[in-house]
Amino acid sequence: MTLTLHAMQRSANCYKVRLALAHLGQDFVLKDVDIRRGDTRTPEFLALNPRGRVPVLQLDDGTVLIESNAILLFLGEGTRFVPEDKIARARMMQWMFFEQNSHHPSIGEARFWMTLIPGGRELKRDLIDDWMEQAEGALARMQDQLTRHPFIAGDSFTLADIALYANTHLAAEADLNLQAFPAVFDWIGRIAAMPGHVDMDWRPAG
Repeated sequence: MTLTLHAMQRSANCYKVRLALAHLGQDFVLKDVDIRRGDTRTPEFLALNPRGRVPVLQLDDGTVLIESNAILLFLGEGTRFVPEDKIARARMMQWMFFEQNSHHPSIGEARFWMTLIPGGRELKRDLIDDWMEQAEGALARMQDQLTRHPFIAGDSFTLADIALYANTHLAAEADLNLQAFPAVFDWIGRIAAMPGHVDMDWRPAG
């Protein structure tokens, strides 16, 4: 199966898909998309994803998948990163929903506007305090979980760790101090030490 990933290199939602593909040892073609220059608003891209967002995963039969965590689940089905036990699987999903509903809208949005968009900090200055409050709440919830378990959904490394690692390890780019959340800080180190891990700058050969 040939996979083509349409993605922006510094996007955390795109990085999580590349990270999963690297852990799986899955070959893929990377097509660069830069939302800052309007790549996601072209007719060609909107034909793939009418929402105009990355990442987009395209299969060789023409199937197109959108939404980063849906793509993770597609890639992870039947692998060691998705628990077979129904309860363990539901707990993994619980944290993946948390990532999209609570974590990314605070940490991810803050990092995007404060780091990736020129002048974004000033443009969104009225939202920064709310982002910080929500982000600290999200990190506190992770801290509580990770004081009791080595990985975010329990005792095993799952897609939920991949999903949450992407923005969390870059939280300093959103002016967040991870030293205040020592269990989260230690978890970041564990994830980065996992076999198959790649950093955000990694690209597939060729």
